[in-house]
Amino acid sequence: MSQSGPSGRRDSIKIGSYGGHEYRLGSIVGMETEPTLVEVYDQTPRRPSIVEVKAQAHRKKSMSNRAITGASQITVRQSIFPICLVTTLFFLWGFAYGLLDVLNSHFQTTLGVTKAQGAGLSGAYFGAYFLAPLTYAGWIVRRYGYRWTFITGLCIFGIGSLMFWPSGVKRSFGGFVGSMFIVGSGLSTLETSANPYIATCGPPRYSELRLNLSQSFQAIGSVVAPLLAAQVFFKNVNDTSLATVQYTYLAVACFVFLLAVVFFFAPIPEITDSDMADGEEQGRDFETGYVDKPLYKQYVLFWGVAAQFCYVGSQVAIANFFINYVQQVRPGTSQSTASNLLAVAQSLFAIGRFFSSLCMRYLKPRHVLWLFMTMIVIFNCCAIGVGGNGGIATLSLVLFFESCIYPTIFTLALRGLGRHTKRGASFIVSSVSGGAVFPPILGVVADARNTQIAMCIPLIGFVVSWSFPLYLNLFKAKELDGYLKSKVGIVPGANASVEDGRGGSSDGNEKTSGVTFGQSFHKEE
Repeated sequence: MSQSGPSGRRDSIKIGSYGGHEYRLGSIVGMETEPTLVEVYDQTPRRPSIVEVKAQAHRKKSMSNRAITGASQITVRQSIFPICLVTTLFFLWGFAYGLLDVLNSHFQTTLGVTKAQGAGLSGAYFGAYFLAPLTYAGWIVRRYGYRWTFITGLCIFGIGSLMFWPSGVKRSFGGFVGSMFIVGSGLSTLETSANPYIATCGPPRYSELRLNLSQSFQAIGSVVAPLLAAQVFFKNVNDTSLATVQYTYLAVACFVFLLAVVFFFAPIPEITDSDMADGEEQGRDFETGYVDKPLYKQYVLFWGVAAQFCYVGSQVAIANFFINYVQQVRPGTSQSTASNLLAVAQSLFAIGRFFSSLCMRYLKPRHVLWLFMTMIVIFNCCAIGVGGNGGIATLSLVLFFESCIYPTIFTLALRGLGRHTKRGASFIVSSVSGGAVFPPILGVVADARNTQIAMCIPLIGFVVSWSFPLYLNLFKAKELDGYLKSKVGIVPGANASVEDGRGGSSDGNEKTSGVTFGQSFHKEE
């Protein structure tokens, strides 16, 4: 096994030297926080037991990303509490996202902004997703671990929510845009940690199912927010007061700061990149096709990032202009009624999350992703060509089939990353910034023509996203199906296959399996 340099860092590229010091690209962009294979293999002869994993979960100090904590062995039962706690975060940003959709339309009325200007809220919110994961959020999760990334994200979210108060006092649309950028920074920090944590906290075979279930509560938050907006904020369409918006975000800020305190004291098992590399090696005998590669050769990851960028951009564009679409295809519809119809569509989105999770108990995730993505393209075409109630129904069905796309692309793109898992997750989360690109384009087209014709913009993004599950089903089926056979986290010591007689013991002796793993590495060397 070849490694470049004595440190064994294939991803750390020398770019020059000055004054006797060597400068490497990896240290500049943060790759030095990732473990090497040598560091991973040297720790496997004494992999921590589950008892030690539980003890480490109460640590308030950060955990080195290069240390094996043993968390790759976490079972379904042991993962229930941390997953439930982290799932509360999904409801939070679902609520914030749901409010964003209605605020966009409300500000067009109360503050006199155009559709394209109203899309600036989405631009600020999702623009933060491009900056945070690739800079400070990605660095924090690798340097200090998941717990402190959760706390940091919640604090930033709380500060952004507090900023809505002075923005409302000044009735400043620019102030709301700036506040939304801070909120998006906090939420993107949370997503940089929460999504990969849910995907990796527990047996690998249930990764897609876990994230889809947790994301279902994000969908519930997206349903509650428009309903609250329709019944409280905008029940009287002539009411131009922003006081309800201010008090709502003040309450959100108080809850978020309280939740940060809970995360400080809660027992949260830390999962490092070394754990992920360890887990991938243990599951390799189940035909996952895992081979450690430099990050720049993880082509499935980058295709997944592109697909996620186009999908999220299209999803956000449709949600932002759903109310405008309803009023376009069914003239005379009030804003309150259109908000209620958006709540119905978001309810279908939430139901779709639970339905897709059920499907994944019986169907392969790659098949579910391809089927749902195909139906999105079909119904988006119908929404462009059909008006009236038929158009509203088909666009609502688009939201239903959107339900599983984000979490399933996320988990499938993370497969096989090993020691690059946290960095790969940062790239995928940053692709959410597509939500800052597509809505303004749709807004410009809607101002020039109409909202129904402008739905061609998200259709283009959906077609690009559809290519990802098509590729996975045609060329990566065997490798992805191998993860569904994995016994890691289900059968103790299941890192080896029956054929070579190296594992499958049920006594849970992590030390024995670790020695075998380390010995196999040195033989390859």
